[in-house]
Amino acid sequence: MKRACITLSVMAMTLIVPFASANAARPDTRAMTCGQAQSLVQRYGAVVMTTGQYTYFRFVADRGFCDAWETLQPKVAPTRDNPRCIVGYACVEPLFAPWDD
Repeated sequence: MKRACITLSVMAMTLIVPFASANAARPDTRAMTCGQAQSLVQRYGAVVMTTGQYTYFRFVADRGFCDAWETLQPKVAPTRDNPRCIVGYACVEPLFAPWDD
């Protein structure tokens, strides 16, 4: 019985810890320079970053991080040295599908 209790405790911790630390680990564009934020996106390809007190966004480096039908759109965010830094790109669905005639 004691062994089962320990196993359940370990399982609960493995489920809780990632959720608790996920928010703390998200980088904040407002704490970085424009170059640092751009470098982070280039290094990892796709990064979710905090962009404001209650906002966050997924920035991508290229189309390889989007679905096949999506296109790229430059995405700005506030950084320590630039209020409108082009940090990376957003994956967006096109207004018209390329196969529509």
